[in-house]
Amino acid sequence: MSPDDVYTHGHAEPVLRSHRWRTAENSAGHLLPHLREDALVLDVGCGPGTITVDLARRVPRGRVVGLDRSADVVAQAAEEVARSGVPNVEVTTGDVYALAHDDDTFDVVHAHQVLQHLTDPVAALRELGRVCRPDGLVAVRDSDYAAFTWWPEAPGLDEWLDVYRRVARGNGAEPDAGRRLKAWAREAGLEVVAATAGVWCYSSPDEAAWWGGLWADRLVGSALADQAVEQGVATADDLARLAAAWREWATSPDAWFVVPHGEVLARPS
Repeated sequence: MSPDDVYTHGHAEPVLRSHRWRTAENSAGHLLPHLREDALVLDVGCGPGTITVDLARRVPRGRVVGLDRSADVVAQAAEEVARSGVPNVEVTTGDVYALAHDDDTFDVVHAHQVLQHLTDPVAALRELGRVCRPDGLVAVRDSDYAAFTWWPEAPGLDEWLDVYRRVARGNGAEPDAGRRLKAWAREAGLEVVAATAGVWCYSSPDEAAWWGGLWADRLVGSALADQAVEQGVATADDLARLAAAWREWATSPDAWFVVPHGEVLARPS
């Protein structure tokens, strides 16, 4: 991310709580059928490393390099690597706009939930394509906030979604990135191989409690909360009220929440 890019979520505990839940299966299913056992993979925006390690397990004769801008998060990813015992993975800091790798280095360049936070996602995609081999794949996946849907109806969640999208756009980012991935990839000069969609769905009582609880916590204790107040989008009292709305929604026996994602597989053209 460039110095001008602001990560809307930040790296507070409730954010990392959701990131650690992510696996290759629930977050990179569009890529998995195309992974060779000997693939060299770059995982951009690796966060705490759970997807990175999972990808490494699936390329036992290959190698995975996880990259993130935050040194603190890379340190957590290194701990995840150490705990896993998976040998063919390393993590490092880096800049998505200026990757420290030669042209045509990787078989797969993967970025999950990254482009939605960037001020120039097309420039980032060009850089992902630069380090990808001509016969390789650039694999990206991003959620699309405007398409989030849930039940029961909850005015507080409607307001939360408006607050989040306003804050993200105030940071120069695009929260509705999922629907734009194909267009961004084409604008970056990549050849789109597949443009698909996937979802996360939280519907069991435990899932609803987890999902609602982490968003409630983000609203009062994360970078999102700070940015909302700083931008004048919401007051601290507003955010506390929206956090309570999330917790109330999560107690409903009918609670159901869907997060749709756009997914693209592309090649350098």
